[in-house]
Amino acid sequence: MPMSLQRNSLISSIKEVLFPRACVVCGRRLQADEDCLCIQCQMDMPRTGYELSPYDNELARLFWGRFPIERAASLIYYQPHSEASRFIYSLKYGRRPDIGRMMGRWIAQEFREEGFFEDVDVIIPVPLTKRRKHQRGYNQSTEIARGLSEETGIIVAENALQRVRFDESQTQKKAVERLENVENAFSLSDAVAVRGKHILLVDDVVTTGATLTACAKELMKAGDCRFSILVLGYSKPQ
Repeated sequence: MPMSLQRNSLISSIKEVLFPRACVVCGRRLQADEDCLCIQCQMDMPRTGYELSPYDNELARLFWGRFPIERAASLIYYQPHSEASRFIYSLKYGRRPDIGRMMGRWIAQEFREEGFFEDVDVIIPVPLTKRRKHQRGYNQSTEIARGLSEETGIIVAENALQRVRFDESQTQKKAVERLENVENAFSLSDAVAVRGKHILLVDDVVTTGATLTACAKELMKAGDCRFSILVLGYSKPQ
């Protein structure tokens, strides 16, 4: 082994002893080949399996008739305050952008085998306002998108869409209120980057689909766009 690799391996081993990494879901110490989540917690995730039927599933049907939807998938069913939701909470509020990158790579590796990314031209993460991004230090959807891009090679058009209006959180709102809350909240800033493209919209959690619908409708102004949806968690409307 080259000296530089031996040195890096030694440094990594020392860091692991002094600063052991823990699973963001169960808190157990991670093994060397684990990243953010332990293998057991990955296996215990409440998976939707939507990647196996991406054209017709509960999430895809949420967008039928709203905009030209091709495929849709969510990694897990999301329930607030559940054990499985902890990694999403840490991603959004725990200053852990690395979780987004890791999840993006993981999803890409698994969903690619089902042809989910076939003919997708560009990835667009749901944007945050500058204020919210400054508060968190990053956009969690962008981190997921970057992880996807690292594995698939599909470009991320982070600046094609901007959030121009900030309203209160969607969390406690009903379906109609969610639609009203994001109306005219986004602005198309680079029509050339998306015109005629198959766009993969990426977000962390979807409930009613109001935010993603608002994004798609604004992007449609570029002309001749098709859309697919990929999110970490699908929270069924109550």
